[in-house]
Amino acid sequence: MSELADDDDLFARAWKQDPSQVPLAERMRPRSLAELVGQGHVVGGGRLLDRLVGSGRMPSMILWGPPGVGKTTLARLLAERSRAAFVTLSATSSGVREIREVVEAAKKRRSYEGRGTLLFIDEIHRFNKGQQDALLPHVEAGVIALIGATTENPSFEVNAALLSRARVLQLRELGIVDLVALLRRALEDRERGLGERGLAAPDGLLAAIAEAAQGDARRALGTLELAVDLSPPEATELAPELVAEALGQRTIRYDKAGEEHYNVVSAFIKSMRASDPDAAVYWLARMLEAGEDPLFPARRMIIFASEDIGNADPQALAVANSAAAAAHQVGMPEAVLPLTQAALYLALAPKSNAALKAYAAARRDVRRHGGLPVPLVIRNAITPLMQAARYGVGYKYPHDFASGVAPAGESHLPDRLAGARYVELSGRGWEGEAARRLEASRVDRAPGEGDGEGEDEG
Repeated sequence: MSELADDDDLFARAWKQDPSQVPLAERMRPRSLAELVGQGHVVGGGRLLDRLVGSGRMPSMILWGPPGVGKTTLARLLAERSRAAFVTLSATSSGVREIREVVEAAKKRRSYEGRGTLLFIDEIHRFNKGQQDALLPHVEAGVIALIGATTENPSFEVNAALLSRARVLQLRELGIVDLVALLRRALEDRERGLGERGLAAPDGLLAAIAEAAQGDARRALGTLELAVDLSPPEATELAPELVAEALGQRTIRYDKAGEEHYNVVSAFIKSMRASDPDAAVYWLARMLEAGEDPLFPARRMIIFASEDIGNADPQALAVANSAAAAAHQVGMPEAVLPLTQAALYLALAPKSNAALKAYAAARRDVRRHGGLPVPLVIRNAITPLMQAARYGVGYKYPHDFASGVAPAGESHLPDRLAGARYVELSGRGWEGEAARRLEASRVDRAPGEGDGEGEDEG
């Protein structure tokens, strides 16, 4: 636990001794809401936060957004504007005991100093239910104003009770233009930034750093600082090759247990469903290049082959199964080839969700009516007692008919559901031909196609 003040702040003390020992991202941290870039939808111009701070009241909030967009900075600035004590906890190292200590200190501060307490919890999604529940009564009572920061969707990660007592503010990923402006400011600022080096850099080079940072200001500033450190003292311009060296191997933001995981796989499925092979292979590459288990997209493609293609192209399921088996057999990196082949096939195949709809319709009747009895006419009469009970009497053996299909009007459903229709076939691919055959089978047969009295073949 820490209450931040200039005399106590580790970075503040380091700055006084040697500013170069403080990371550039920390030195360039905005000192006012006006300096915060990329979040104009919540700050500035009379937006929500300006109105809240102006009212002198600080409600509890959850700041939700990707890394490096200013969640911690915003919390600090709000504490300054509201003149509240700013206390921080890290969800990775704090527990219920630390929460109780913060609450007791906040009560004393309110009683003796007349000051509020703003408790900032970084990575609040890592707090378990018990820890979140420990905060709830004190947030309700106004002992503390909570600001939680999270990169994960708070709908999934924050208790509903706590979430209902906090405003959720979604901070946006910083765009290229915002990051270039921030990098330019850092490169030219002589007090807090790198201006003393006197290095010039074209916007295109700064844009390359910004693009590689994937919306993360901290990463962008760290890359710029390293590139400047690599530059020889006599240099007057930032060299592209040094920027490339500072960038190193780009890492792809993709949390295999978090929201981004579900966002990307959703995009993958929807791209195949929309018959967009370019998008499908892009999202597949996003997963695999970020280190996803190749069997995860393989399993999703097997499901997709039945759910979204089905009998419009019966071969799709075989392709998806074969790709999964091949990926398992050869492993990475070669597994990308059969997986890509399958993704392209599925994206380009005709689509039908008839299997999904048919099962859902049949399930509704199963759940509504329970276990309806099997009609006597299609039961097997394998004992004399069953024969005496007229099991199988009147059964029409399809092979006795020239068409190979029993006459129209014959239903093999429970009597209560006779005539129900669960299957609605599309007119696409193989299923289109099957639909025509099904429709024909529902038309009365002409006389003389068979006497309809076949033996029970089981």
